[in-house]
Amino acid sequence: MSSLSAKIQDVFNEPACEKNHGKDAKARKKGCSKPLTPGAAAGGCAFDGAKIVLQPITDIAHLIHAPLACEGNSWDNRGAASSGPTLWRTSFTTDLSELDLVMGQSERKLFRAIREIKEAYAPPAIFVYSTCVTALIGDDIEAVCKRAAEKFGLPVVPINAPGFVGSKNLGNKLAGEALLDHVIGTVEPDDAGPYDINILGEFNLSGEFWLVKPLLDKLGIRVRACIPGDARYLDIASAHCARAAMMVCSTALINLARKMEERWDIPFFEGSFYGITDTSEALRQIADLLVRKGADPEIIDRTEALIAEEEAIAWKKLEAYRPRLEGKRVLLNTGGVKSWSVVHALMEIGIEIVGTSVKKSTVEDKERIKQILKDENHMFESMAPRELYAMLSEHKADIMLSGGRTQFIALKAKIPWLDINQERHHPYAGYDGMVELVRQIDLAIHNPIWCQVREPAPWDCLPAVEEEMLGEEGARATVDAFKKLAGTTAGDFGEC
Repeated sequence: MSSLSAKIQDVFNEPACEKNHGKDAKARKKGCSKPLTPGAAAGGCAFDGAKIVLQPITDIAHLIHAPLACEGNSWDNRGAASSGPTLWRTSFTTDLSELDLVMGQSERKLFRAIREIKEAYAPPAIFVYSTCVTALIGDDIEAVCKRAAEKFGLPVVPINAPGFVGSKNLGNKLAGEALLDHVIGTVEPDDAGPYDINILGEFNLSGEFWLVKPLLDKLGIRVRACIPGDARYLDIASAHCARAAMMVCSTALINLARKMEERWDIPFFEGSFYGITDTSEALRQIADLLVRKGADPEIIDRTEALIAEEEAIAWKKLEAYRPRLEGKRVLLNTGGVKSWSVVHALMEIGIEIVGTSVKKSTVEDKERIKQILKDENHMFESMAPRELYAMLSEHKADIMLSGGRTQFIALKAKIPWLDINQERHHPYAGYDGMVELVRQIDLAIHNPIWCQVREPAPWDCLPAVEEEMLGEEGARATVDAFKKLAGTTAGDFGEC
């Protein structure tokens, strides 16, 4: 545990994080975790964060060294997609029982599980995850993994991120540290080229990276490794040979990007593939970094030509939606890179942003939002469900974009809602993704169901309904009949 403590302190002392850099030494040791609110959903733990970052690596076996519930609660917790192997969707766990813990059999059971996976599936590598229970009883998964790797002749990587050490964000970074310590740089490819790049923090949710990769292919740019979305073990092992890198989600893997730049001189920038302008800017920055690392400068001209072509096609498609969506008001309740990238994307077609959450956003994210919105009042750190409901029920927004946790607030307020978090079923990255996002917003806002659910229920308008069906005399007779049955006066029956 001493090595884990040192690793955590190293992650907390991240010089590439402006928020962390601005703290004093005492505050930096506490990390970025906030005390949990009693009665509220706690969110993910460090183990969950590590699993989120590593599970999209599609061809390896992910073995959870824990009782059954740890794997049951974390399996398939992201909508990542694979273009080939499906082993990552197979659930592996040592399923420790009380007897295993009391009798000290957990490490032996882990070793046997590694052997069974190797014999049955022959993966290129096995990732072994420590959890709260196995860390508390002192299981040395690093020693077991080292012995298993020697015995079975394949990489067995320990992921030392038990849930109790911190938040999901810390688990993201510990997963990046594990890749640096045990995977990246272990394979030397024989086809390294001047146009190789890495994409970091891209999870290929709903297959959205597949909308971006064809653009890079047209420019002759090869994605050496996309970490972790639709990744293969050997691609990540040879990621140190890339010439440049793009960071999509800095809150998750900023430590990985910085250390790869220090060790292997791979410059990186933070960008976004959400929205037309941001996608174009990302392509420009990739081309610029490659030229600075020795690529032919003509790639810049080819990039500009591709951008002009793709933007013209995308804007032509979007013009059909502008009359229907211009001036519509959106409440964005998400965080991280989406807090500014989606804002910029929506404002490009005339949609008004009435608020965006910055709960999970970095200092750089918040600065970008200020520049885009020109009004800090539209930024909120967190908003209680009661406040969200009040804002929506007063029709201060026409639609809410958020994750699944807050969808029922919008539905209760009878306001359209669209999922833009990891559970979504539509890809929104790149030029085609922007068109798809606008199409989904248009479908949600103009769905005829909202006119119907906002109508008062028939039983709330009984006198008015009776009058319409029976006429004034018949309605009066019906009300009189109810009065006699209930023993009430006419004043007790209000008008709808």
